[in-house]
Amino acid sequence: MHRDQVASAYGRWAPVYDMVFGPVFRRGRHAAVEAAEQIGGRVLEVGVGTGLSLPDYSRRSTVVGIDISGPMLDKARDRVARLRLRNVESLDVMDAESLSYADGSFDVVVAQYVVTAIPNPEKALSEFARVVRPGGEIILTSRLGAEHGLRGTLEKWLMPVTSKLGWRTEFPWARYERWAEMSGAVRLLERRALPPLGHFWLIRFARLGEAAETTITNTPDIRKDLR
Repeated sequence: MHRDQVASAYGRWAPVYDMVFGPVFRRGRHAAVEAAEQIGGRVLEVGVGTGLSLPDYSRRSTVVGIDISGPMLDKARDRVARLRLRNVESLDVMDAESLSYADGSFDVVVAQYVVTAIPNPEKALSEFARVVRPGGEIILTSRLGAEHGLRGTLEKWLMPVTSKLGWRTEFPWARYERWAEMSGAVRLLERRALPPLGHFWLIRFARLGEAAETTITNTPDIRKDLR
């Protein structure tokens, strides 16, 4: 997967994205925003797309949105103008692997169904950890792939097709686990399967630092095989 390939793919999705993916990702969007609202403040939404989740934030939260696709952001800007979402600070084309914000600029970073579409996901995750303040959270919704078995084999087989559409099928939990351990900058707070089928998960990390005293809750054994 390459940056230009992903940008081009989502540019093609822009006209029909809300119709195709809006209902599928609705519960995950609501879960991510609900978790972000528990912290509030200044929120960075990475991969904001057409802005489907922007109306769900309360006016107490200030939202900055970025996406790699200009056509997707055009849809988001139309939504902001139409709904008069004055708490949306800015919407900009930006690469998740190279954020232009200073360290600790945000209280929360939200990335919904984005990590598996980024060419170098660990680099992006480290950028999320850099721009969120100590004690703030990184909130992800993501599909988790299988480690082994028939499902894992199918995911590997489908990768050449889905990468052209803009995302990976093969993305096991172990990648998140390894990144968190190697970064030393975050602590897992929660990993929860989302209904209806549990193929997508809500994942929350706390940025370590003086303000990070949160303990892990509602989290199953992270070594559990997700077949």
